[in-house]
Amino acid sequence: MPVYDLNATRVLSLDVSGRILDWISWQDAVCLYVRDAVAWTVGDPCLVVRGGHSRRTGQRSLIELHAIVAGRGQARAGGGKLAPALTNAALFARDRHLCLYCGGHFPRLGLTRDHVVPLSRGGRDLWENVVSACVPCNARKGSRTPGQAGMPLLAVPYRPSWVEHLILSNRNILADQMEFLVSHLPRERRCA
Repeated sequence: MPVYDLNATRVLSLDVSGRILDWISWQDAVCLYVRDAVAWTVGDPCLVVRGGHSRRTGQRSLIELHAIVAGRGQARAGGGKLAPALTNAALFARDRHLCLYCGGHFPRLGLTRDHVVPLSRGGRDLWENVVSACVPCNARKGSRTPGQAGMPLLAVPYRPSWVEHLILSNRNILADQMEFLVSHLPRERRCA
């Protein structure tokens, strides 16, 4: 079994019907296993968690965690269909840390949230109206639309699906997890 870093690896949590819920820590996954709340798993074990020694037998406890774990509970109806929260971290991940005006690649501190239709002109703070912009481009655009500022967008802003959000929010996705998530992407966003 490959050895993965306990603190860097997260487990993909599903409900019993296979609906994707969220990333959980190895500690939360251990709780599911200990409470016998794991209905099924996908893939091979990816982490081994060792516990204490039994007074009675002297043996050390051991739990092998899988990369994808389905809990016995059922998610509420409509769960998994919600849009991810619009945060700067999620926005910058969606836009791959690029300024969508000049195309430059920037660290998080070099980017800002720009409203395509400015709030002062009736624009709203929605996924479909915001893009990542470097500080100079955001200042240059000001409270104008891209057309008025002569600054065309390099990509159309869109609301990511929950699955896309999960992919964008985890830098340490294991192969089993990525294969599972990609199979749940909207068809028009899957790689050919």
